[in-house]
Amino acid sequence: MSAIRTFLLSLIVCCASLATPTPLNAEMGAAVGQTPLKDGQVLRGRFEQERFLVGFEAPLKTAGSFTLVAGGGLIWRAETPFAVTTVMSPAGLVQEVDGAKTMSLASARIPFMTKLYSMLSGALIGNWSDLEGTFKIARTGDAKKWELRLTPIAANDPAMPIEAIIVRGKRLVEDVVVIRSAGDRDHLRFSGQSLETVAPTSDELALLALAKQL
Repeated sequence: MSAIRTFLLSLIVCCASLATPTPLNAEMGAAVGQTPLKDGQVLRGRFEQERFLVGFEAPLKTAGSFTLVAGGGLIWRAETPFAVTTVMSPAGLVQEVDGAKTMSLASARIPFMTKLYSMLSGALIGNWSDLEGTFKIARTGDAKKWELRLTPIAANDPAMPIEAIIVRGKRLVEDVVVIRSAGDRDHLRFSGQSLETVAPTSDELALLALAKQL
């Protein structure tokens, strides 16, 4: 379960950052050009992930695409080296490998899922209060080039597998580093992002429906 918690926390923070293209001003406490997702908007893009594990010289590499639907949920598709699709909604999480469902987690059965999705949905509308209840957020830079550094408030909590998260971007987030308590780290780079006021595709709606039926 700790591996799932770590994976979800990483997704939540990455996607919360994707949903908020520019950071809050640390001194004024006001948004600097902030344009969070609004109802009816869909954010799509590509990602490349390198996972550096203690004891291994070469990182594990994953590439794929993501779709973030305001009010609907998150679709995270790993394409290489394996086809793995993860879908998260308020009802829970579903994962498919090569088109076959391999995992279903209903929020009602796993309490921390509700909190994690609350972090994501809040960030989608520009509300960072749920994340700020879990992480200290230090902001530097301006709307043209910025950095967020998130560190757990409960630094010694064994249930918190993350030591720090560093998010960098310009208009949209471009780079995320997740440093784990055990010394491992993930490095994600985002590209080809588009924010549109359009309906999700039929394929995207079908995937989101899987997670809503839990």
